[in-house]
This record gives sequence, C-alpha cells and structure tokens, in this order.
Amino acid sequence: MNYLWGALAGLAWGALWGGLNILILKKSLGKNDSNVLMAANLGRMVVDLAALLLVFLLRKVLPFSYEAMLVATAVALSVTSLIFAFRYGKK
Repeated sequence: MNYLWGALAGLAWGALWGGLNILILKKSLGKNDSNVLMAANLGRMVVDLAALLLVFLLRKVLPFSYEAMLVATAVALSVTSLIFAFRYGKK
C-alpha cells in the first residue's frame, strides 16, 4: 500500500510540474525565434530536474515510498508532454 500511495502522489506531482512545462512550451511556440525555442527547452529541462530533485530531497520527509513517487513523477512528466504533442499535432 505504501508503494501505491507513493505512485499516486508521484502522478499528481508530475502532472502539476508537467502542466508548468506545457505553459512554457505554449508561450514559446508562438515565436519563430530559435533562441526563444532553445530557452524554452532549457526551461522545461530545469522544470523536470526540479520536480525530480524535490522528490529526492524530500525522501526522508515523505510518509510513503519515495522510489515509487520518483518513478511516477517521471512517468507523469513524460505523459503530459506526449498528450500535449498529440493534441498540438491534431490542430
């Protein structure tokens, strides 16, 4: 049960940070400047790193399995990006 709560918390945590990634990406897509797109990609990598690093740094405080939360956070970050890419591609 400890792993299940960790996974659910990780999915929620990753989806939250994945939403921030999508906002960064949406802001940059309207621009045709390659420097803006490069900065947006760098910003998205920093957001991903921050989300995963916070889970790792809070591992002693979390009341559930931080390993499950870490994996689920990474999955949620990836899935939110994929969902956005498919929705953007259909437009």
